[in-house]
Order: sequence, then structure tokens, then C-alpha cells
Amino acid sequence: MNNRSTIIAASGSYLPPNNVPNSKFLSSDFYTEDGERFNRTNQEIIEKFEDITTIGNRLYADDEHVTSDIAYFAAKKALKSGSFDKESLDYIIVAHNFGDLNKSSTQVDIVPSIASRVKALLGINNPNCIAYDVIFGCPGWLQAVIQADYYIRSGDANNVLVIGSEVLSRIYDPHDRDSMLYSDGAGAVILTGQDTRDKAGIIGHLSRTDSANYSQLLKMNSSFRQNAEDSTTQYLKMKGHKLYQYAIEHVPKAMKACLDKYKMKLTDINKILIHQANGKMDEVILRRLFKLYGMSEVPSDIMPMTVSWLGNSSVATLPTLLDLILSDKLDHHTIRENDIILFASVGAGMNINALIYRA
Repeated sequence: MNNRSTIIAASGSYLPPNNVPNSKFLSSDFYTEDGERFNRTNQEIIEKFEDITTIGNRLYADDEHVTSDIAYFAAKKALKSGSFDKESLDYIIVAHNFGDLNKSSTQVDIVPSIASRVKALLGINNPNCIAYDVIFGCPGWLQAVIQADYYIRSGDANNVLVIGSEVLSRIYDPHDRDSMLYSDGAGAVILTGQDTRDKAGIIGHLSRTDSANYSQLLKMNSSFRQNAEDSTTQYLKMKGHKLYQYAIEHVPKAMKACLDKYKMKLTDINKILIHQANGKMDEVILRRLFKLYGMSEVPSDIMPMTVSWLGNSSVATLPTLLDLILSDKLDHHTIRENDIILFASVGAGMNINALIYRA
């Protein structure tokens, strides 16, 4: 590695225009995992859901837009915000999980890669701009940032566009309560290298994969409605309680391990940006992280949240959250020069990652 650090030079995001409140699910036909109808009303199911997750609204993409489209929209904003020449990009890395799902089909379309499609939409002619995808569950965007950091610090790249984009509204089972979790969105950053004499940039990161015992907590499977006409269609399925237990046990430890690895203290951290999966789960993760340091008081402004009104857009939640803060669009939250940010994410695999960044 040479004496370079990786900084976030620009950001952009795309929030789809279609607000979908919880009331939209009042007419849903929900079933249990065993194929039985719930013996509670949808109103009761929805109220319990919001109490557990804090989600009251989510955003869905327009029918004519797919994952690569909204990734392109976010990328254009990032390029504009940083006044970057698109031909100067060395890599385009797109994190997603389901490719370009169209409105009428759940068939995954990832050939060519979403990154190649974004490069084409941007009109980039430079053949030395390498475009590829990362499939890493919800932590995919952060893992792509970690890969970009290696490229930049090694001297292999100067400018890397990293995008997280997902259209989850077309892959959920309409008969599963978990359908209320998912949303659509895209976020992008441009990472660039600079001399390490400036202390800003990525300080370090840590990743882990717990496949031996936890690989099946998120997977594809058939509808909970056993006699559904589309019985061959596969949907995103989640072992919600087990995933929750995994996350609250392992994510705080991974975050502390990352801080320990780079000799950082929790009191050094100004903001914690965590994947917006479930509001109550993230709150428990935060409290447990502070408890690992023997601290019972958690600063009220350390963990900005968007999940209550944006829903869970998987790989897009972190870059969207970051861009909203950097562009002064998230009330009561700012990132100032020399602030230290701890990023963290958890998702299918099961995968966890954490990253420390000095603004």
C-alpha cells in the first residue's frame, strides 16, 4: 500500500416518488409460514408491525424504472455534486441483490451486470473504467466501499463510483407480513485518493461472514399462500426472529472489534450510520454497543434514522442516509470536518461489516 487515503469526494441519492403508507396493506391477504390465515385483523397486524420496526411509510419506484435506472439517477447526482468528469472514473461498483426486476416479473436479470448498464447509461467511453457488481446482502454497498478503498490505497485507482441500488417492491411475497419492510432506492458516492498527510478518509474496516449456522436466515422461497396461482415464483423470505437475535448479538461485537482493530474508542465517534433495517433492532444494537464499553447513556443524536419514512431499501439505505446528511436534507444531523463516523451493516449470508471514516 502507498501513502494514500480514501475520501468521500461526492455523493448522490435517488428517492423514488411513490409514498406507500402502512394503510396500503389493510387490504392484504396475509398468511403464516404454515400457510394458515392470521386470526388477527390487518389493522392489528399493521399496528404491531409499526411498533416493532418503526416503519410507517416506504418508497416504491415508478413502474417503468428498474434497479439500473435508479442507480444511474443517483450516480448522475454524485457526479454533478462533485463536478467529476465521468471519463475519470476507474471503477464503477454497484451493490444490489436482485438485478433489474421489471414490474411484471420477478425473474432476476443481471446479464449484463448492473454496473455495466449504469456505465452505458452514463455514456462513459473509457474502456479502462471497470464496471462490476457486488452481491453481499444488505451490507453490499459498504463492502463495495471496502473494495474501493483497497484499489485506491494500492494505487490501482484514483476515482471509484460506488452505488447501492435496489427495487425490493417487486421481490416480496404479498401474502407475507414482511412485505411491509421493503422499499426501493439508490445511493452513490465517489471515492478518491489523497495524500495521507491530510487525516481525512477511511481509517479502517472489518467484515465477517457467518454461513455455517446462519446462511438460511434470508433466502428465496415460495409464497406463504400455498395455493397461490404463482406457486412456482420465488420470493425473498426471512427468519425474522432468528435474524433479529443474530443481529443484536453479533453486530455490536463486530463494531467494537473494528474500533479495537484500529485502536479507536467509542467516545471518538461522532456519528453511527447503521443499515436501516428495522428501527427497534438498530436501537438495541446501539444500546448493546455502548454496553460493551460499560456505558448506559447513549447520545440522542449519534444515530440518524430514516427507516420510519423510507423503509428498508437494503444496499441503498446507508448511501442514501449519508447523502441526505451531506446535502443538509436530514433535520438535526450534520457531518463536520474531522468528525469520525462508524458505518455498520448486516444482512443475508449472514454478513456483517463495519467501517471507520474521518470527515
